[in-house]
Amino acid sequence: MTKLRIEGYVIVSADGMLADASNAMPPALKFPGDAAFFSQALDGADLIVHGRNSYEDQPNSPKRRRIVVTGKVAGLAPDPEKPLSTLWNPAGASFEAACEAAGVSSGTVAVIGGPVVFEMFMDRYDTFFLSMAPHVSLPGGAPCFPGVGPDRSPQQVLTAHGYTPANQLMLDPAHDVSVTAWKRNAESSLY
Repeated sequence: MTKLRIEGYVIVSADGMLADASNAMPPALKFPGDAAFFSQALDGADLIVHGRNSYEDQPNSPKRRRIVVTGKVAGLAPDPEKPLSTLWNPAGASFEAACEAAGVSSGTVAVIGGPVVFEMFMDRYDTFFLSMAPHVSLPGGAPCFPGVGPDRSPQQVLTAHGYTPANQLMLDPAHDVSVTAWKRNAESSLY
């Protein structure tokens, strides 16, 4: 078995949304400090995993090896539009097989969304980096995790899955935007 360190990354509004009602990340959730933190983390990752609506759209994006979760292939297929991308249907192939197809057997995997993709790895993250924009509200937006809503915060979802906040870093003091590293309570597993 190979050792993969799995990390999640998302910035959310005060109400736990990662996108607006049109399922797009609005400018209100974009902060230079968070963007720099996110970019640095992805530059250090060996593999990026995301759904069809998630893409970091940064200068180094085309250079990053990635797995795109999709139902458009039976199991695994090369992405005809992006040479470093592997298309993966979890119903037809394991995550380990997807990593092998992407050419990654060890290192850091950065999961960047969306909600369904975050949920797939909820019991496998070594660390989940939750950035918060406490002065932004996105009524009717897309929640970062299934189950987030008026009565359940992203922090409560992470806690329910066995994560605890380990440390916090202020990313944008003018807007109170910070990131908290949520760590697994139990020993990390080998994957």
